[in-house]
Amino acid sequence: MSDTRSELTVSLWRGAQQGRYQTYKVPWRENQTVLDVVTFVQRHLDPTLSYRFACRVGMCGSCAMTVNGRPRWTCRTHVSSVVKDGRLEIGPLENLPIIKDLAADMRLFFDKWQRAKGAFVPSRTRNDEIECINCGICYAACDTVRWNSDYLGPAALNRAWTLVNDVRDDANAERLQAVAAAGGCHACHSHQSCQELCPQRLNPTASIAGLKRRTMWAYLKGEI
Repeated sequence: MSDTRSELTVSLWRGAQQGRYQTYKVPWRENQTVLDVVTFVQRHLDPTLSYRFACRVGMCGSCAMTVNGRPRWTCRTHVSSVVKDGRLEIGPLENLPIIKDLAADMRLFFDKWQRAKGAFVPSRTRNDEIECINCGICYAACDTVRWNSDYLGPAALNRAWTLVNDVRDDANAERLQAVAAAGGCHACHSHQSCQELCPQRLNPTASIAGLKRRTMWAYLKGEI
């Protein structure tokens, strides 16, 4: 495996703040990510290597390291895009204390997040109306669904009403046509079961009533 296209020379930071780079030989594989390289070293060459990862698909950010001098997500960084002359240098994130090897101490980072008041503070309480979370309670409580299996149901129609009133949305013609069709908002008999049992204290019945009015106006104006 002396050919540079079949083998990578990888230098990994080992130790804490006063550590050093240690070199390993790793197979060079097609579509290999930098995280794949680090994982290979830990699993096959040195099980004492410390590093972080979780999702492996660029969602959590925990695999961030310094790769050839630049901070990167290692799970989304392909070796082919960063390798130089068959070599990689991988270290922990800079500007942070090193716990061990490739794991940086993130406490300073999050302390500054708190100092900047980076925590979300909601303006509403659990007693205020908030968005639907699609739990299905209203659908299970709906008598119309029980009688008419084609009925779209309170949750879907409540969401449609929300979007009808969202000025950013550009699909109202299709949406109004869909909710005005058979099994749509006009099938609702306003029994209020959805509103009475919604854990979020939403009122889909009121939303459906709004859709009934809006679809009627759209029909009279020739929009649907």
